[in-house]
Amino acid sequence: METLTISPKFQVVIPKSIREAMKLLPGQKVQAVAYLDRIELIPVRPVKRMRGFLKGIDTDVPRDTDRV
Repeated sequence: METLTISPKFQVVIPKSIREAMKLLPGQKVQAVAYLDRIELIPVRPVKRMRGFLKGIDTDVPRDTDRV
């Protein structure tokens, strides 16, 4: 776990180990989400990079008999 410091301008620096693990790039957008008592940063990925990320997922969904 990494510890960050908030600057007087309310800016933070994402540690290098996290930037590399998440493959973040300079200028890349992230979404900041307040969830319960924490802040989550979620990288915004282009739709083209999302292609195939659900590969192998089970698509069998139980359905009501009147919905077939």
